[in-house]
Amino acid sequence: MRALVCREYGTPDTMKVEDWDDPVPGDREIVFDVKAAGLNFADVLMIAGQYQVKTKPPFIAGNEAAGVVTAVGKNVTRFEVGDRIIGALRGGAFAEKSTVAEDSTISLPESMTFEQGAAYSVAYGTSYHGLKQGADLQSGETVLVLGAAGGVGYAAVNIAKAMGARVIAAASSEKKLTFAREAGADDTINYAEQGLKDAVKELTSGKGADVIYDPVGGDLAEQALRACAWHGRYLVVGFASGDIPRLPINLTLLKEASIVGVWYGTWAEKHPDQFAQNTEELERMVDAGRLQPTFSEAFTLDNFAAAFRVITERRVLGKVVLTF
Repeated sequence: MRALVCREYGTPDTMKVEDWDDPVPGDREIVFDVKAAGLNFADVLMIAGQYQVKTKPPFIAGNEAAGVVTAVGKNVTRFEVGDRIIGALRGGAFAEKSTVAEDSTISLPESMTFEQGAAYSVAYGTSYHGLKQGADLQSGETVLVLGAAGGVGYAAVNIAKAMGARVIAAASSEKKLTFAREAGADDTINYAEQGLKDAVKELTSGKGADVIYDPVGGDLAEQALRACAWHGRYLVVGFASGDIPRLPINLTLLKEASIVGVWYGTWAEKHPDQFAQNTEELERMVDAGRLQPTFSEAFTLDNFAAAFRVITERRVLGKVVLTF
């Protein structure tokens, strides 16, 4: 099979498309033909050797894909050859074939294309876990989403609105904010032109946001924490800015606020029953039309470098996918 291989840590454009051995399923694993794979900022970090968990080169990157089952292990009970699936992988998605654990696999809803499926599992799974288990979001609360036009940001806006929250979307351009409004944002802040804390305070009559969803980090983090309401919850989702912030911890005391880390993949492995419940609840919201998973651009495997540039140059709206 053809695969996108990282031979040494570096930038995405240093990878190469190579021939790689076809995968074979373990007892509880599924092999599937990859039809589309989603790109995430975490992939950029993994390729650079900067992710929380390092994979030693050579390896095939990519953590989410949609496709068709071609083989199953002897202990697999929920899927069979020919099924359409979405897999949450720990690497291996950027290839014509991949392997995924049965417990990390869900059926691709009939209403979704392979491209939508590949753009769905990580972004929507991360955002729902963060808002539900991490923040215990309640209907009527206010959620501030940073990087609201990115993959997890768009999903967070979409999900928070479906959960009954008031959503303030923050991004760096009017084009991105227009995209966030399509996901359901009630209010928007262009933080390239406005001070984030003051804008949030103005929109909330001085109260602040009950939940901060932050996949960006960097200089915005302290402003966002200062915009937190009493008993607010600050969700640390990622660092798309490239900078890990150092926050003044006294702010949590002054607001009796909580800072909560969100690491979806590891949480799902440790809590398979809750993962399954979250997955079912998300699928019901999709089927009911309350969520609108989307992707903005699709690239072929041979054009992977252009696909990654959309992410690294921070031009992405929603999700970018590779197609096979």
